[in-house]
Amino acid sequence: MIQINPATKEDLKIVQSIAKRTWPDTFGTILSSEQIDYMLNWFYDIAHLKEQVELGHTFLLADEDGEKLGFTGIEINQEPGRTKIHKIYILPTAQGKGVGKKLINAIKEIALRNEQSSLLLNVNKYNQGAIDFYEYLGFVNIKSEIIDIGNGYVMDDYVFELKL
Repeated sequence: MIQINPATKEDLKIVQSIAKRTWPDTFGTILSSEQIDYMLNWFYDIAHLKEQVELGHTFLLADEDGEKLGFTGIEINQEPGRTKIHKIYILPTAQGKGVGKKLINAIKEIALRNEQSSLLLNVNKYNQGAIDFYEYLGFVNIKSEIIDIGNGYVMDDYVFELKL
């Protein structure tokens, strides 16, 4: 049975490992390998992840029989009354097992306990599988944005929202 549990600072190496095993499959046809490496090295640097935790981000891990299958990173009140899902990735071998849905449900519970009105997330405009998944769960595309992340790279995203 899939369990969702808060990650500790010691678990951030697991978050990093899952990201490194997931991103090439997720973004390999969307982004250059150089951009993938740049983003992984920046977003999933352990010091950067620890800094996020210190700033109030919460990481959750999905576990089945001791195997870590995916994770999410969220921030309550990133905007007043809105919880931001900064990261959510499932190992390619675990996709289709309901892991993503369980993580989203756990995020909803946390958001509702904190009197949040909606969930927000960014998704790459060309990641159709993720877009389909979020729309299936009831998320709505509310805008698009291009975010300069340095080194000549951008994130070309849609912003999705799920009202709670």
